[in-house]
Amino acid sequence: MTASSFDTAPVAPAGRPPVRRGGRPFTLSPRTSFLLRRLGRMAVSLGIVVVATFAIIHLVPGDPVRAVLGPSAPAELVARTRSELGLDQPLLVQFWNYVVALVQGDLGTSLQTHRPVADTLAQRAPATLVLAGVSFVIAAVGALPIGLATAISVRSGRRRWLDLAASALVGLLIVVPNFLLAVGLVWLFAVQWHVLPVAGWGDPAQLVLPVLALAIGPMAYLARIVHVELLAVLDATYMTTARSKRLPSRLIYLRHALPNMLTSALTIGGLMLTGMVAGTVLIETIFAIPGLGTTIVSSITAKDYPMIQGVVLVYAAMVLALNLIVDLVLMSIDPRSSLAEG
Repeated sequence: MTASSFDTAPVAPAGRPPVRRGGRPFTLSPRTSFLLRRLGRMAVSLGIVVVATFAIIHLVPGDPVRAVLGPSAPAELVARTRSELGLDQPLLVQFWNYVVALVQGDLGTSLQTHRPVADTLAQRAPATLVLAGVSFVIAAVGALPIGLATAISVRSGRRRWLDLAASALVGLLIVVPNFLLAVGLVWLFAVQWHVLPVAGWGDPAQLVLPVLALAIGPMAYLARIVHVELLAVLDATYMTTARSKRLPSRLIYLRHALPNMLTSALTIGGLMLTGMVAGTVLIETIFAIPGLGTTIVSSITAKDYPMIQGVVLVYAAMVLALNLIVDLVLMSIDPRSSLAEG
């Protein structure tokens, strides 16, 4: 065999991507690459949540087995129960067993109810999702016309006193905590006027007060964002050009102004939605809603480690999934802002 026979095999130039059949380089589309980056970050974030939750709850003083069995339980029963649950093993061994079970879809068994944690979460999660979802829709639907109306009114320069009153009311609703607002709504509509139930879940009337308590503050905040962004858009050069063409005001606001402020409003709305999911803990506790919020409160009180870990993991997964959905929507509206990220 001669040396020239080794020179006949083609060699790909260095620094170029692999070539598929047909001569085209094998590259991922920008959308696919963006989605893979976001999924990778989501997986890393969930891993951090798992480690942090396990470490924090095991650093809390107290014996969960003694808390469940009671202070008068015999020492032999406490020791046997701790051994059955694996709580007598070193922390690293407990963490490894937890991660292995988690990968297999097993979230453990509740120390309180002796039921699988996954069953309890599947039963309680819909209430939290409905509460957060309906509250977000109400906040978004209410914020858009309020922000548009106040910005247009300020732009026209008429009824200055009404603009000041609306700004003061919006600012007040932003700073009032949702639990304090919930107490005020209960006192007004349930105690004084007797038109709505105080607490409960299942009847549409029982959904009104918790949704209002959770939605009013974010609605005011989002209305302020729409107000500010619309004023900035109305001062842009292309808006001056649109007005110079003597287009109807309806077309100027709906066709030119509203789409250009949609990206920032959606970004704030996504952050607001994740905050509302976390805010369901207090609202569910106040209105006795059988959701994830009341579940985690009772679990912390009873030191139910498996249930606490499961609820925190579900909350984290919900927030990260919502962030991913918002990113995908923003990428569809304005690909340059998302695809330019590394």
